[in-house]
Amino acid sequence: MREPQYEPDNNCAHLKTAPLYRIKIIKASSIFILLALMVSVSSCKPNRPEEIQELTNREELPSLILHDLTATITDSGKIKYQFITPEMLQFDQRKEPTIEFPKGLHLFVYNNEQEVDAQIKSNEAIYYQDDDLWELRNDVEAVNTDGDVINTELLFWDAQKEIIYSDQFIKITTDTEIITGYGFESDERMQNYIIKNISGILQVDDIQTGTASADEPEEIAPEINQQRPTISED
Repeated sequence: MREPQYEPDNNCAHLKTAPLYRIKIIKASSIFILLALMVSVSSCKPNRPEEIQELTNREELPSLILHDLTATITDSGKIKYQFITPEMLQFDQRKEPTIEFPKGLHLFVYNNEQEVDAQIKSNEAIYYQDDDLWELRNDVEAVNTDGDVINTELLFWDAQKEIIYSDQFIKITTDTEIITGYGFESDERMQNYIIKNISGILQVDDIQTGTASADEPEEIAPEINQQRPTISED
């Protein structure tokens, strides 16, 4: 009697080859993962010096340039501030966005009756957008409605707190006297101001009559401190 032949079941054959099929898939997927890791690692290379320089230069390029500009800032339909400048440069790409006025600025502060309460002009100015802070420098002159004239080389105007201040040499000329000193703080209309460290007071009558002391040394403004002073919340 001939022994019966073994005929493999097709289902069994399929089950035997299945592990090999899965192994092939695992190997292929591993290759894809490895390639992905290689691409990821190669893309994480540090920026080249020229790329860093390009990004830095981009921050120093103004996004907007305007010439012979007169701008008005209103609140509830009323003029609050107005400024005139020969040139305005806006820098939005900087970490601290600024608007610069390299050729000078003339600012006007209005009251509720739409009258000019005070004005400030300077040869240079910077507006810090995030802080709502103006930095005015180089031959700064401010005048209030009483005609008092304030001269300094550096003045800050905090539009949010509505105050102006400086830690530099300052001179205030009124109808009756000339006051010099260091450190200044006032409301933005310059009606209530103080000089923190007075160095001299000269009566205007003495100047007109020629009785002022000729031996009195002339006040000389020091070099400007590049750091912005802070005003304490008293």
